[in-house]
Amino acid sequence: MSSALTDLFPHPIVQAPMAGGVSVPQLAAAVSEAGGLGFLAAGYKTADGMYQEIKQLRSLTGRPFGVNVFMPQPEYAESGAIEVYAHQLAGEATWYETELGDPDSGRDDGFEAKLAVLRDDPVPVVSFHFGVPSREVVDSLHRVGTFVMVTATTADEAVAVQRSGADAVVAQGVEAGGHQGAHRDAPENDGSGIGLLALLALIRESVSIPVVAAGGLMRGSQIAAVLAAGASAAQLGTAFLATAESGAHALHKEALTNPLFVRTELTRAFSGRPARGLVNRFLREHGPYAPAAYPEIHHMTAPLRRAAAKAGDAQGMALWAGQGHRLARALPAGQLVEVLVAELTAARTALPGGAQGGGVR
Repeated sequence: MSSALTDLFPHPIVQAPMAGGVSVPQLAAAVSEAGGLGFLAAGYKTADGMYQEIKQLRSLTGRPFGVNVFMPQPEYAESGAIEVYAHQLAGEATWYETELGDPDSGRDDGFEAKLAVLRDDPVPVVSFHFGVPSREVVDSLHRVGTFVMVTATTADEAVAVQRSGADAVVAQGVEAGGHQGAHRDAPENDGSGIGLLALLALIRESVSIPVVAAGGLMRGSQIAAVLAAGASAAQLGTAFLATAESGAHALHKEALTNPLFVRTELTRAFSGRPARGLVNRFLREHGPYAPAAYPEIHHMTAPLRRAAAKAGDAQGMALWAGQGHRLARALPAGQLVEVLVAELTAARTALPGGAQGGGVR
């Protein structure tokens, strides 16, 4: 497989991998069929569950697609911090008539088993979040023809991505919804980050590999802007969360444009790692006290989030969303790609001299 992004998909639009059941095969297939790059999310899935989704996706499209894998995480939690947070959440468990989850139930995410599947049954693209894979892992994927991308939230992280031998870096600005892909988290990390355009400039001056821009992108004109700033493609998550094919809960989709949820915030409340979501009751009440403990807090709060969804209570759900969430459009995913491409074309035409910007390389 060529290392050029232009050989993978016609339009410079990547559907962000959204774990937790959002990036289902139907969504990825619709995006890829429309000329973008659809993605599956292997986070929180077993290796077999990932394989089954890949198999289903292949039955829906013959176009290139990607699979995202979470890097294994070291333990950061301070002694007793998880127990203290569990005590704080006891009232939530009583309210939703459920029990807290076992925080130690999912530390082993099956990383090696997933890599084995991806080497034995190669997919066109694999991306990594929460860290940089070793050169050996990247080389093993290259040997089976897979294009490798890795998320970075700083220029230094992007340099580490390039050193790993990866083919492209995903520059994730602080505007992005869901989990920030910082390579290291720690209790002193408050989840602050760099805005996408500033980050893109810093990374473009630090590495020579292609850069995919991610963070708050909802319109074709924004895609034109990041391409003009040197990105090779744009990755959009929240924009696709509201589509018909998305596996997001109906309450989550509705909340994106609900006047009750006017802003987003980075929080550890639901997972123990900085992630951007719509500000609701749970985030306001528990965000200030949630410890840095991922994925322990994610697994501990999982029953609460499921119970809130079952009860139709968006105030207790993890409503991941980027800063551009109010621009969400409830369109079929393929149609959304077409609209974004039309907006991108119009924006490029409006540039002085019809400048095309960075473009896909």
